[in-house]
Amino acid sequence: MIDNSIELGKEEEWAEELASDDNQEYFEHFSIVVDKGQGPLRIDKFLTIKLDHASRTKIQAASEANCILVNGKPVKSNYKVKGQDHVAIVLPHPPRILEIIPENIPLNIVYEDDHLIVVNKPAGLVVHPGYGNYTGTLVNALAYHVQDSELFKKENIRPGLVHRIDKNTSGLLLVAKTEFAMNHLARQFFEHTTERLYVALVWGTFEQKEGTITGYLNRDLRDRKKMHVFKNEDEGKWSVTHYKVIEEIGYVSVVECRLETGRTHQIRVHFQSIQHPLFNDDNYGGDRILKGTTFSKYKQFVENMFELLPRQALHAKTLGFTHPVTNERMRFDSPLAEDIQIVIERWRKYIGSRKD
Repeated sequence: MIDNSIELGKEEEWAEELASDDNQEYFEHFSIVVDKGQGPLRIDKFLTIKLDHASRTKIQAASEANCILVNGKPVKSNYKVKGQDHVAIVLPHPPRILEIIPENIPLNIVYEDDHLIVVNKPAGLVVHPGYGNYTGTLVNALAYHVQDSELFKKENIRPGLVHRIDKNTSGLLLVAKTEFAMNHLARQFFEHTTERLYVALVWGTFEQKEGTITGYLNRDLRDRKKMHVFKNEDEGKWSVTHYKVIEEIGYVSVVECRLETGRTHQIRVHFQSIQHPLFNDDNYGGDRILKGTTFSKYKQFVENMFELLPRQALHAKTLGFTHPVTNERMRFDSPLAEDIQIVIERWRKYIGSRKD
């Protein structure tokens, strides 16, 4: 039987950790307590019978990635369940009723093999189809690029997406090409064994050049398109961002951000919460002049910078993980997007030419 009364544990937290995209989950978690009278039965067959949208192939892939646990311990697909066993499983999200149309959209592929792809996503490219963006997304491009992959089928809305970055954030994104890689990489993200470094340009300078921003993230009560940092555990999901100031340029700072968790809009809302919103972040107040002088020349300069960088100044620069098949530790680094580089350089020149 499926027991929905079981208290949330580590596996449920894992599912929630991966469900950070507009409350639409990448994975669903099932907790199952085997009936007392159940005779010995292979767990892959047992779960295929018990769970909707869970093929034997999917279950076996999850098992190979140590994503099926019995009484708290990972088991292989040939394990035979018995009465009162507590089975926990996390699988890729079941198919959705939305056709993914392969589109020949250029991709900046940093690395690719039979199991995964690392893509350097430009700002402005939506990651996956959704309301208002049914075509022209990264997923449409990937579906064209890897048409023979088991994950990139027309009925799968988020094929291979282990994590995501916002439409107007540039940088590195990891995509799985097989069920096994999907499960293996997802677990690394949940267990925080991946390395994710971002670079952001934010308003203001910092008294503490290194620090950690924490809080419970959830939808803003007044604007559901935004996130908000709450103080209490029952108000949202725990989030952690570590930051280090790389450079201070007058009224703005370049900061390196290391994600410990990966919530929706995490870096953006975290820096807003400490009064350092990202430069030109229109969702979180960074698209206004927050620091500096009242001179018209300065105002014109900042407005010109907004035009040069018509998005939040955030770039996913570094991505590290363990290869799901070779177990090799892999690390990729991408140069700052050109628009961010240009704006940083213009700030340097402007501040350097000031007459104090």
